[in-house]
Formats: sequence, structure tokens, C-alpha cells
Amino acid sequence: MAGAQSQRVSLDLVPEALSVLWRRSLSPLRVGTRRSLPYRWFLKGPLADRINFYPHDVLPRRLEDAEALLRGRFPFCCDTVEVKEGSIFDKRAPTNEWLEALHGFQWLPPLAAAGGDAARTLATNLISQWLRRHGRYTEPAWLPQVLARRLINIFCHGRLVLANAEVLWRSKVFVSLREQSQMLARIAQEAPEGLPRLESATAIVLSNACLDRNERRLAFGLNLLEEECARQILPDGGHVSRKPEALLHSYRCLTLAIDALAALGLELPQVLRSAHDRMAPMLRFFRHGDGALALFNGGHECDPRALAALLARDEVRGQPFGHARHSGFHRIALAKTLVVMDCGAPPPLAFASDAHAGCLSFEFSTGGQRVIVNCGAGGAGQAKWDDVLSATAAHSTVTVADTSMASVLPTGWLRRLVGPRLLGGPNGVNTNRLENARGSRIEASHDGYVGEFGIRHERQVTLAPQGLTLTGFDRLVPVDQRRRRSQSIPFAARFHIHPDVRMSPSQGGDILLRLPNGEGWRFRAGGGQVSTEESIYLGSDSVRRTEQLVISGAVRDAPAEIAWAFEQIGSDPSPA
Repeated sequence: MAGAQSQRVSLDLVPEALSVLWRRSLSPLRVGTRRSLPYRWFLKGPLADRINFYPHDVLPRRLEDAEALLRGRFPFCCDTVEVKEGSIFDKRAPTNEWLEALHGFQWLPPLAAAGGDAARTLATNLISQWLRRHGRYTEPAWLPQVLARRLINIFCHGRLVLANAEVLWRSKVFVSLREQSQMLARIAQEAPEGLPRLESATAIVLSNACLDRNERRLAFGLNLLEEECARQILPDGGHVSRKPEALLHSYRCLTLAIDALAALGLELPQVLRSAHDRMAPMLRFFRHGDGALALFNGGHECDPRALAALLARDEVRGQPFGHARHSGFHRIALAKTLVVMDCGAPPPLAFASDAHAGCLSFEFSTGGQRVIVNCGAGGAGQAKWDDVLSATAAHSTVTVADTSMASVLPTGWLRRLVGPRLLGGPNGVNTNRLENARGSRIEASHDGYVGEFGIRHERQVTLAPQGLTLTGFDRLVPVDQRRRRSQSIPFAARFHIHPDVRMSPSQGGDILLRLPNGEGWRFRAGGGQVSTEESIYLGSDSVRRTEQLVISGAVRDAPAEIAWAFEQIGSDPSPA
């Protein structure tokens, strides 16, 4: 049944795939048309002679990236291309993601952060090289999502090259900016679903604050931004993809647009104000004690400084709640201990490119140290890990028969056209929350294994009042009484340990966890065989080796139950 469900979902992608195929077949005609002089005539309009407003972008800018660029090394998306002679725009790109980063001017922010004559000269030369080769429409340089990122980078960091620049060169840049802004307003809705649409709408709004104001273009950009916020930002403030990192970047886009409207002296539309006010508490919802984000649905930790800078702009100071019902997450924070648990079904198919099969997985941190984590995500820089990291076994939850509760669209023509999508997964996820003197408890279950194995997974997670004990109870329940199993079905509860935490067995058979600050925790379990296995962690762009705790068992015709607990050593643990 699970296979039939995945096949049905795959068929739902065929219309989108045919649309992509049709668009690709029209690429030569589209490029030729948009490069033509008659088409470019429609991109004319008032010509700005300066950037009127430089938005403040909080994304981190690393000086080591600037140093690499000054040495002729272009590091994007975990790939580096070195230039000893000629132009970087003539070199062969290792990946499409790297190429889009190059054309999106991802090199400009670090050079702007470094400053100085050398950085200014390099940035000026790179822009000149780009104008000579791609000043007219080409792909992927002028695809809407790439065009939007390029404009945002120029508007936010262009002071480095535009201040005191030679007059003729400046005029060429501003002629190009006019054409790019006009073009983006024409093609923004061709951007892929999700964050690229938000970025495109944001760039259109910024162009009206940074260049000469165009009422018609501004109205279109605001309407598109409002539409995308309504589609992508859920009532509880989460992102429809259920990816915390996507929420962060969406909040950044909205903040940039708000700054642009303030620079224009315009009132913020209520739809945008409401979305902005809802998103900040959800960012705090996913924030661990180290200041970075929890790892769910293909997201990375992200830079805690950027997150703190963005949240500092939140005038409402909305605090996170316990249950994000629309996003499908629960959060328990007691004393210095935090637990975030995924209790939701997969996102809609159009937004499931990065989704993971991690239902009922959780992350647990104490103070500024993560203890139990999910394995993270590969992303553009580590794409070879994507399928592995999206599987259930890469999450701190229960797997049945070493099978993922949802699968990624397999390699083939369909995936080449629409990209990886999460297929299948739980249809029904039930949750309940209890708060009493014994602590806070989350009770949840999902049916992701019912179709293939006839088994429902139930999980209880309880955090004691002082945050010193985290206890859990997992139950594998056969729900199809008509299905007679000839043999037991194995299952495994996995707890992936953060690589900074050291594990060692105790004499009593428990597992001791030593945190970098010297704090100790003890893991004990019953109802299954406890073992340790190797694991990996991709909270950022680098792969780190780590370990995982595994409780193994089997289920046949009667429910199977396991219990487990993490207790701070030296504490007086509260009862579960």
C-alpha cells in the first residue's frame, strides 16, 4: 500500500514535469526573444544615478571567504573554482548551484565586508566581466531567482563599488540595474515555488527604494509579496515547507522589504505586518540554547549572529508557544533544557523538495549544548548525502524493518525535471500535550508504517519540572488484526548524539554522556537491546562523524514497548 501511495504521488508530479519540459524546450526561443532589441526596448524607463537606500543585510559575511576570493579562489556551495588567468565567468562550473551563486553575486557581500582597495578592484572587475558576457538575457544568469539574489546583493552591498566610481562605468551599471529590475518584474512569477518567489518579490520592492520609484512596479511587487506570504507563512508563523531554515530566510526577505517601504515613507500592508509578527516567535521556537536553529526537514543550524540580529528587529518580542499546530511541532522548555519534536505530516508536494521522513523525531539541548539531534541536511554543497539524510534512520525516532516511513523520488527522468520530492509518509499524526506537577509531556502517534507493515508508532516524551530528566516511551502497535505475520518485524529507536558530546559505557550498563562544559548525563533504557553505532552530522556545510544510541527490538502480533531516559548526573531526577 505504501508503494502504491508513492506511485500515486509520483503521478501527481507528471503535470509539473511536463511543464518544466515544455519550458526547457522553449529556452532557445525565450532567450532569443528576451535578448532582442525590441524586447529590451520595453525595459526602458527613468535611469537612476545612485543607490538611494542601502538595506542592512544580516546574513554573515566571512572574511576568510574574501581572502579566498582575493587569491583567485571562488568557494560557493562547498565547491571551489580557482582562477589563475582569464575570467571566472568563462570557467566550467562544478554544479548548477555553484553557477547560480556566481551569477547571484554571492562574492560581493564578503568583499564588501573586507573593504579596501583590493576588494573594491576585484568586485569592480567582476561586475565589468559579468556585464560584458551577461549584460543581456542569458540563462541561468537571468533566471528570476538568480536575478533576484543578484539585485539584493547589489542593493545591500554595492556601496563598495558604486561610491566614487568612474562616471561612465557607473552609468553602465545603472543601465543594467534598470533592465534587470524591469525584467524581474516581468518574469518573477516564473521563479520556483517557495523561497525563490519571496526573494523575487522582495527584490522588486527593494528596486523601488534603491533606484527610482515606479508605482506600477512597486504595486506588483507588494501584491506578489502579500500573495506569497499568504501561501507560504502558516497561521502559527511557520513556513509551509516545515523547514526552519526556510523560515529564517523568509523572515530576512520580509525584513528587507519592510525597510524598503520605510525608506519610501509608505505604510506597511497589514498582511505583511501580520506575517512578520507571527514569524519571529516561530524562529525563537526552533532556536536552541546555542542561538542556532533545530535541524528538521532539510534545514541547517544557520548563523546564530544573523538570527539574533534579525530577531532584534522584532518590536513585538513575541515569545514561542508550546504547540505550533499548523507547522506540526511541539516545544518544551524547562529551566535550561529544551526539547523540540516533529509531530507533523509531510508538507504539500510543491514544497517537499527538502522534506525529511522524521515524524516523531526530536532534538534535545541543555544550556548552550545540543545533546540529541537529527543528522541534518546535505543541501547544495553536500547533495550526495540528501537521500540518506532524508530517511527516517537519520532522525532521532523509530524505524521499522530498517525502512523509511517516506521515500524520496528515485533517480530518473521525473526527478531530473522536478528535483527530489518526499513521497508518501504519514497521513495521520495525532498529538496531545499534558502539563502537570510531574513535568510536561507530549503524546503523539503516526501511521507512516501502517500501509506497509500494519504498525502504528506511538511515542511519549516527558521533561521533568527542573529540566534534569527527559524520559520517553515508544510503543509499536499492530493495528491490522487480519494480517497474520509469519515472523517478527524488527524496529530500532535511534538517538543521534551531537559530535561535541562524548559517550562511554558505565559499569552498570548505562551510557554516560559528557558535554564539553563538563556536565554529565546518563542514558538508560529497557525493553530492547541497547547498542552504539556510527553516525554523521551535517548541521552546517561540513560533515562531522558522531555516534548514535540504538534500542533494538521486534514486534509481531502484540504491541512492543521500550522505555528510555536521559538523566543529568548528580541531579535528583523527578519521576517520569
